Parts: sequence; C-alpha cells; structure tokens
Amino acid sequence: MSLLSLNCRGLGNPDAVGGLRNLLRRDAPAIAFLCETKLSSMEFRRVRACFNDYDGVEVDSVGQSGGLAFMWKNNVICNFRSSSVHHIDFDVTLDNKTWRVTGFYGWPALSDRHLSWELLRILGKNYDGPWVCMGDFNEILYATEMLGGERAQWQMNNFRDVVDDCGLRDVSFEGLAYTYDNGQAGLANRQFRLDRAMANEAWFD
Repeated sequence: MSLLSLNCRGLGNPDAVGGLRNLLRRDAPAIAFLCETKLSSMEFRRVRACFNDYDGVEVDSVGQSGGLAFMWKNNVICNFRSSSVHHIDFDVTLDNKTWRVTGFYGWPALSDRHLSWELLRILGKNYDGPWVCMGDFNEILYATEMLGGERAQWQMNNFRDVVDDCGLRDVSFEGLAYTYDNGQAGLANRQFRLDRAMANEAWFD
C-alpha cells in the first residue's frame, strides 16, 4: 500500500496530465492527494476520467491558484470528513484497518501562514486515532531543510509548535532533500523541503 502527495503546479495541459498518468501507472498508489491543480472541480473531473480505477473528490481552484483533489483506488473505502481550499480529510479503510488521512496545502503567503497552523490545530484537536497528514505545508521545520538564503527562526518555530501540538512526526523519506526550487541560477537559487508526510504514533503503530 502506498500514498502519493503531489504538488502539480497546474494540470491544465496534456503534458501535465500525461505525467500524472505515468506516475499513477508506475507507483499505483492506493490514495493520491494533489494540490495546486489550478482547475475547477468540473475541469478536474474530466482529468480524473482518464484514470478508470480511481474515484475521488475535488476542491475548486481560486482563480488561477490552488485547487485540490483526493483520489483513491476502487478497493479502498473512503469516508469524507471535511474539506476546504486548503485541505481534504478522510477516514480510510483498507485491508480491514481504518485510519485517517489528510491532504494539506498551506497558505503560500507568509502573512497568512498562521492560518495554516490554526487549521492544522483544528483538524488535530481531540483526535487520537491513527492519522497521517501529507502535502505542501509551504514551510520548513529546520534550517537544514533549505539551501540558500535565510529563514526567520520564528517561522520554523511556529511550524514545529503545531506539529508537536498535533502529536505528529515526520515519515522518513528517500530521494532529493528539497522539494521546491525557485528555478533561479547562482546565488539567487533557493531550495526548500516544503512537501512532507507526518503521522502520529497510532498511525506508525
């Protein structure tokens, strides 16, 4: 069983849809969370029609930004909990085990970042069942998760505080250390680990 979380940076052209199709065929995740589809729900349903073995729900983009989708294979039972333009939350039953999965998309603007942590605290409040939360949090936990530039300590502290409050810890990963690159050359280049999966102890157990 595998889960996929992907920042699509737009699914409005055939090449992007083809790349997603290849990824789903290669890894065959039981569950896939997509953020920044930059599509309306109706537009994404047309994309999802390409993937016959997946069901799903969508959240509209806001203009040309945002847009979320949550897809699951036909052998997975998913019960909807809640959604917004920044998250989709489900209870999942697979192989006779039930747990919770939240796809999360943090506010991109620094001035709104506190709203991300308020939402995460609301989602985690009074919940002690198995829970995994994955997505693009638009923030890093430690200075070692960036290359180039500087990050204010209070920004990282605020993220760490909410992670602790929710009883979450990182799911280990392999591959590239950074998930975002600003695409600029030389000293202007900035790279960050903005995307991750975190889970509570009950989920690890």
